Amino acid sequence: MLRDTAHIQEHDAEFVNKRHDHRKKLGLADGHVIPLYTTADAEQTLPLFQQVPYHAPHQLAPSLTYTAYDAGHILGSSCVILEDSTSGAPVRLAFSGDVGRPGLPIIRDPEPLPPADYLILESTYGGRLHKGVSHVVNKLADVVNRTAHHGGRIIVPAFAVGRAQQLVLLLHQLANEKHIPNIPIFVDSPLALNVTDVHRAHPECFNPETIHYLTNHEDPFGFQRLKYVREAEDSKKLNDLHGPFVVISASGMCEAGRILHHLRNGIEDPRNTVLITGFQAEGTLGRKLIEKWPEVKIFGEPMRVRAEISSLDELSAHADQKELLEWIKPLVPSLRKVFLVHGEPAQAETLAGLLHADYGLEVVVPAPGQSFELL
Repeated sequence: MLRDTAHIQEHDAEFVNKRHDHRKKLGLADGHVIPLYTTADAEQTLPLFQQVPYHAPHQLAPSLTYTAYDAGHILGSSCVILEDSTSGAPVRLAFSGDVGRPGLPIIRDPEPLPPADYLILESTYGGRLHKGVSHVVNKLADVVNRTAHHGGRIIVPAFAVGRAQQLVLLLHQLANEKHIPNIPIFVDSPLALNVTDVHRAHPECFNPETIHYLTNHEDPFGFQRLKYVREAEDSKKLNDLHGPFVVISASGMCEAGRILHHLRNGIEDPRNTVLITGFQAEGTLGRKLIEKWPEVKIFGEPMRVRAEISSLDELSAHADQKELLEWIKPLVPSLRKVFLVHGEPAQAETLAGLLHADYGLEVVVPAPGQSFELL
């Protein structure tokens, strides 16, 4: 994943810089860009990673251990409990990471944590409620059928890790049940292809519904009309393809990667649909599309948004307000304090108020750079 994201940044920087060189010749110089990190940088980090199983305490120091638990967010995602016994009686700090949603396709539900003294909790959707996951299949079918009827493309920005595999599985289900027309479906993301292979290698993380495919000797992530696109030249050919089709591509917030090329070539066609399938941070192109901006910039060029913009909020891999409150409930009796992170201020403050009102918890929304002493 690090290699792939580094490659994307290098490629995008090269693409943008070529345009800057052209602009400079026209007297419109606006500076060159450099990647946040390169492929060489990514390679240097790889020997530092270690695999750790769930539920097995791992020693970090003589008096410090950590234990990972299934967060149910993406394949292999973890909540962590750090336990320090320096002062005799152990003090436990839980870190939620990204908490998943019950009932999501492919993976198991998030598991409850054992007692902890302190909790660092995400608050991505601390002020929002999702629609039920069960609605997503019908909604996805409706978007595909409506757009295909008009001869358009369904352009799907998707996170290469987790979301792309969920969409493939749902489209597989719809295709098996003949709820969508027989149109081509492309996953145009080398990283998504690699991550899909990782999913295939770890069926022990699947939920019962996904295991059912395996017991019937079916590949959950492969079916007749689906094609994975690895090479850049094959990706470019999709721009010349006629007739309705689905293309799933990264990045999920439309900030980098091949999805930008698909959007540039399809966003001004009213027959097409851009289907947003995950959280969109403030300031991202995906957020602007969700907010129905009439015009956006892609590769620095202004483009009119004439394609239909739709969304699958139900597929979010982040627990909503109600799900976070349910997930934290078993921890309430042992918690001394909760710190809310990973959320826009309004989301965090709303969740903080509910945690205090419903459970009587002391809750802090830390400011940037703020530190706390727990021992």
